[in-house]
Amino acid sequence: MDLPPPLPTAAQRPLSPPVRWLLIAAGWLSLVLGLIGILLPVLPTTPFVLLAAACFARSSARFHTMLLRHRAFGPLLTEWEQHRSIPRRTKLWAIALMSLTLGSSIVFFVQPIGLKWALAAMGVAVAAWLWRIPSRN
Repeated sequence: MDLPPPLPTAAQRPLSPPVRWLLIAAGWLSLVLGLIGILLPVLPTTPFVLLAAACFARSSARFHTMLLRHRAFGPLLTEWEQHRSIPRRTKLWAIALMSLTLGSSIVFFVQPIGLKWALAAMGVAVAAWLWRIPSRN
């Protein structure tokens, strides 16, 4: 008895043009937000760049390759795509900068005590999530 061929996975199925263009737009939006996050300490860079790479991997080989060859983002993205890990140094820098900016916001800029606690809880949650991602080095 012959079995039917396996169904293609989501990554192998061809995309309809509207879905492809939506993924390209989402990738560029994520990349722009990631670039803004370099300048604004409250906005994270790494998750947006990873999201952009994921969108481009499904929709545009050209844009995906452009990101992988980027001098700053390429090594991080390659590490993520090949090993699903983030370098320990990158995690430590991200947590330290996030702690510094959230701490200064809590102390100097935010007035309501509930909002201070919410920012602190958000910072702890993001730091814990980031720390639990594997590191190879």
